[in-house]
Amino acid sequence: MNLLADESVDSAIVDRLREMGHTVGYIAELAPGIDDDAVLEEANRSGALLITADKDFGELVFRLGRIAAGVVLIRLAGLSALAKANTISAAFASRVHEMPSAFSVISPGRIRIRRWAESQPDA
Repeated sequence: MNLLADESVDSAIVDRLREMGHTVGYIAELAPGIDDDAVLEEANRSGALLITADKDFGELVFRLGRIAAGVVLIRLAGLSALAKANTISAAFASRVHEMPSAFSVISPGRIRIRRWAESQPDA
């Protein structure tokens, strides 16, 4: 899968996802210091699922209506880099097919996936 990791994502997670065979662009390697709008623009341009630990992307996608191929929010504060990488790799191994066109939150022992259609008002 085509992924873009925000620089808030630990490098151990990026490395693990690459080992799993995913194509992962990493903002820390590509353009460190760019703002959230530019990160989301890059994810949109490349059609990549955005992985971040920054809650601000929820506001950009839902409240401001910015389009994204999907966002995965990592909420694993306090865990070691290895534990985070293990948790993310397990989540991707079991649920990655559900993450495109959705806002997913991965926290200890839980994966929540909210599809775009669930967040949009009925026409």
